[in-house]
Amino acid sequence: MTIRPGETEIRGGWASNGGRVDADSNCRRIDQLVEAHLREVARDASGWDVLYVDPSDGRYWELVYLESHLQGGGPPTLRHLTAEAARSKYGTS
Repeated sequence: MTIRPGETEIRGGWASNGGRVDADSNCRRIDQLVEAHLREVARDASGWDVLYVDPSDGRYWELVYLESHLQGGGPPTLRHLTAEAARSKYGTS
C-alpha cells in the first residue's frame, strides 16, 4: 500500500453501526500505511502528533487527530507537510 503522488490528505471517519462505532476504509488505510509503509521520524511534545516520511518519495506526513471533542481525538488524519513545516514543528533537518 502506498500514497498516490497527488494526495495531500487522507481523512479517516467513523460510522455508528447499531450502537458501536466502526472505522471507515480511510482509517484502515491510515493504519496500514503507518504500520507497513511510512517511517516514523518524530513526535510533538504532546505525543499525539506524529511525523512520518514516505520512503518512496521522501515526502513528510503528519498523523493527527483533529476532533478533540471526541474520544481519543476522533478518527485519524494523515496529511502532507512540507519539509519547512516539518522542520518548524518537529525540528527535523
